[in-house]
Amino acid sequence: MTRPDTPLLDKVASPADLKQFSDAQLKQVAGELRAETISAVSETGGHLGAGLGVIELTVALHAIFDAPKDKIIWDVSHQSYPHKILTGRRDRIRTLRQKDGLSGFTKRSESPYDPFGAAHSSTSISAALGFAVARDLGGACEGGAGDAIAVIGDGAMSAGMAFEAMNNAGHLGKRLIVILNDNEMSIAPPVGALSSYLSKLYAGEPFQELKAAAKGAVSLLPPPFREGAKRAKDMLKGMTVGGTLFEALGFSYIGPLNGHDMGQLLPVLRTVKERATGPILIHINTVKGKGYAPAEAADDKGHATAKFDLVTGKQVKAKSNAPSYTSVFSRALLAEAAQDPKICAVTAAMPDGTGLGLFAERYPSRCFDVGIAEQHGVTFTAALAAGGMKPFCAMYSTFLQRGYDQVVHDVAIQRLPVRFAIDRAGLVGADGATHAGSFDVAFLANLPGMVVMAAADEAELMHMVATAAAHDEGPIAFRYPRGEGVGVELPERGTPLDIGKGRMIQTGGRVALLSFGTRLAEVQKAAEALGARGITPTIADARFAKPLDREMILDLAATHEALITIEEGAIGGFGSHVAQLLAEQGAFDQGLKYRSMVLPDIFIDQSSPEDMYRTAALSAADIEAKVLEVLGVAQIAGQSGTRA
Repeated sequence: MTRPDTPLLDKVASPADLKQFSDAQLKQVAGELRAETISAVSETGGHLGAGLGVIELTVALHAIFDAPKDKIIWDVSHQSYPHKILTGRRDRIRTLRQKDGLSGFTKRSESPYDPFGAAHSSTSISAALGFAVARDLGGACEGGAGDAIAVIGDGAMSAGMAFEAMNNAGHLGKRLIVILNDNEMSIAPPVGALSSYLSKLYAGEPFQELKAAAKGAVSLLPPPFREGAKRAKDMLKGMTVGGTLFEALGFSYIGPLNGHDMGQLLPVLRTVKERATGPILIHINTVKGKGYAPAEAADDKGHATAKFDLVTGKQVKAKSNAPSYTSVFSRALLAEAAQDPKICAVTAAMPDGTGLGLFAERYPSRCFDVGIAEQHGVTFTAALAAGGMKPFCAMYSTFLQRGYDQVVHDVAIQRLPVRFAIDRAGLVGADGATHAGSFDVAFLANLPGMVVMAAADEAELMHMVATAAAHDEGPIAFRYPRGEGVGVELPERGTPLDIGKGRMIQTGGRVALLSFGTRLAEVQKAAEALGARGITPTIADARFAKPLDREMILDLAATHEALITIEEGAIGGFGSHVAQLLAEQGAFDQGLKYRSMVLPDIFIDQSSPEDMYRTAALSAADIEAKVLEVLGVAQIAGQSGTRA
């Protein structure tokens, strides 16, 4: 593949190398960096649009500030690929999101230029404030202690955590720089009052002196800058277009600026670096996907792409015969909503990711995207339920974690029938540990009155949607993974399951394999391999982690010498609940051999999902090996049961 011509970028081994360039050359560096970013992501896939929107800002920040002493913190950080290219990682940029390659997000263990790891939104201002306070208290950290700069998008700014941080920063009054990167385009179109507020700020004519100052010459700066007689805060207040909301929180406000115009960015950043005393917010307008026509034309502005053709932007995606779990959930929910006008759906900035796009089209008055605000989203669904509706709260497992306090206090304690549709359960591949759905079974199944299900295949998912729709006695959750199903035949509409009842898949002897979730296919593969050795395990699909199918589990324990549970979740989940039941019922007193196969007690870095499950020792070969080990059957190296 031909690589772009990048003569100036080739001279940049670290951000310090940008200091040698004139402003005109920095503009050229930005053009070369954009070409390099597009070229790299075309080979690896990943988040493209966000990075292209901050090319000029990335160059300007690294040219003016002194990272890693100055801490540049990218909110969410899916826009950090250009930052990685400028900070000594260009030679590895084509390993993005691959096994043993660069993370798709900032990561402290990867580089001193990544002072704070991210991947969930709205954390950057809190982190930057922490660095600023640590600096002023004499804290020592890698690279030294300098300025703290948070770069946050307008979508991420809608989360309560961002305002909590700004309120605290305004109160403390520390020197802190927040750059609001406003592209009017989070993953989904941004929602809510903040979006409208930011839109209104553009309506006013930008203050002419700011424009003049932004164009360059120091002599054009207003007198307070030239004389240094007044604090920057007072002067900047006089220059703003709007910014009343931010000023009420204690921030000086500059903006909005054109975030793609180096002639505006460089002088303003230099001035702020030179003069700022307290917290300051610089509001820039950018275009997500800027400079790459296919991304700019896409609905999501090239948010997350597979590998793609550089010329056309056409993505290279493997075809699958089986539908994705997310699309099956979407279809099943539509079928239920068609029969019941009380069914409604809530998501947090991920309508397409959670499959609610179609629901929103068909039932717009019953679908709510609350923005990046999972805590609010969960309490909102709790009150919808209390108000007589049947809400489905559709969130990724890893994002639902942010709403856990609300799940406990506002849903579980009040026994409200909120239906939690938990997408991205288990290991998800290229996004790595930050996006893995590892903990939801453990943190939900310990809540009194909570029903927790996991679908073994896409037909089971349809039945679980129907089960949740019909369940009014309290909260209920069902989890399903990213990616394609196993290709089973799908019913027209799901049938409600008996709460707390599993199903037998096959009857055998000696060992029982009790699966919870989509490892069932691997369990069945392992059973086939064991059959060749004359071992026929019993296989059961638990369906429920809470309430457990006590009768089925105790029967399996009583009629087999060994029982093994298999799940795609962390320690403390389904297997722990089974062990508790067996212990209390005295099953171990009779000599039962019990093993629990769970995700290991580590965070697993990005790779393909298959490879991650091998790392987790949850593949068919691992299940087969576990059975042989428990039954005391010797394995011959190189034969089945090993991964040789």
